[in-house]
Amino acid sequence: MSSLLITHIGTLIGLHPKETLLLKGNEMAKLPQLQDAWLLCEEGLIQDYGKMDQLPQHLPNGVKTVSASGGFVFPSWCDSHTHIVFAAPREEEFVMKIAGKSYEEIAAAGGGILNSAAKLQLATEDELFESASVRLNDMIRQGTGAVEIKSGYGLSVESELKMLRVIRRLKESFPIPVKASFLAAHAFPLAYKNDHAGYISLIIDKMLPQIAADGLADYMDAFCEQGFFSVEETDQLLNAAAKYGLRPKIHANQLSVSGGVQVGIKHQAISVDHLEATDDAAIAALANGDTIATLLPSCSFYLGIPFANARTLIQANVPVALATDYNPGSTPSGNMNLVASLGCIKLKMLPEEAINACSLNGAAAMQLADQTGSIAKGKRANLFITRPMPSLAYLPYSFGQSQIETIILNGQIQ
Repeated sequence: MSSLLITHIGTLIGLHPKETLLLKGNEMAKLPQLQDAWLLCEEGLIQDYGKMDQLPQHLPNGVKTVSASGGFVFPSWCDSHTHIVFAAPREEEFVMKIAGKSYEEIAAAGGGILNSAAKLQLATEDELFESASVRLNDMIRQGTGAVEIKSGYGLSVESELKMLRVIRRLKESFPIPVKASFLAAHAFPLAYKNDHAGYISLIIDKMLPQIAADGLADYMDAFCEQGFFSVEETDQLLNAAAKYGLRPKIHANQLSVSGGVQVGIKHQAISVDHLEATDDAAIAALANGDTIATLLPSCSFYLGIPFANARTLIQANVPVALATDYNPGSTPSGNMNLVASLGCIKLKMLPEEAINACSLNGAAAMQLADQTGSIAKGKRANLFITRPMPSLAYLPYSFGQSQIETIILNGQIQ
């Protein structure tokens, strides 16, 4: 693998010590930087960096040099909550929402998660892989360098396994880390509408053993929400997953105060995601712990629901990550630059907090912070170079307009 030297970096962003794997509270506002810098990548890893007036005289043979021309260099975004394996978009529901139809009315008309499940059951693995590959390539071009992908549009043994096999193909085919979450507990299929215990038994007795045997998932997820999976059902599912070594990353408190945060913490969840409806008890449960609150502001933006209370979470010393929630129904966007902007504009996070939440804490929410999410010697050289910008704040300030000029993955220009 060749060496790459980036010179004339206006500002090198995110120089956290390599041993820093998670940021919380006041730490989230600290984003170490170096002006007028260079950075050397070797064998796919960050080898060294420093100021331009201290550029080493002796460089590796055959090193390729690229000038950042005064642009910023960031660690790649780490998107820790997505649903990018799906059979078809749902823009017809977008039009129904504009016309004033409620979520319940759209679901009654055949929309919602069950709509995606019906379409996915008809799609082949190759079709799902090809369409997800297009989405993942788009995300990479927008600066994403690590991603978590969930199942959950299968809702049957065959289709959930099909989704997870597609995610494994993406892992094997793309140059970025990919983590898989098993989310059969996303909704109850129509056949089990009045037999919740039967569907939970299907997940526990049929799906989990097969998934574990084939090594298809890194995490267990469940949609703990009124009208979906109760706290008791979620508890049962997470107990079963633990027997196979699958730690939770769960959907909690999206539409109501569900108790999902507390059941996630009980099971040592890596992250509890959404939290748009979080109350004082949920924040107290998260305070001073290592379970990450993953907030999804582009979902709130798209659905017109409340935004998560990032400021109170940060003040309570809770580690906060930001992710896209890219999916066909409630967030049809994988743009982490927009997520960083919404973190500032709607969640009132400082630019430094939002960028840390999109990078190092996003990596931590996938247990990848030892490999990526910051600029440190020995970490994976997944980076992006921006246009010259007047300041760090300009990136989230200029929402809807990409400042990224060059993508580097594993030390290679893409």
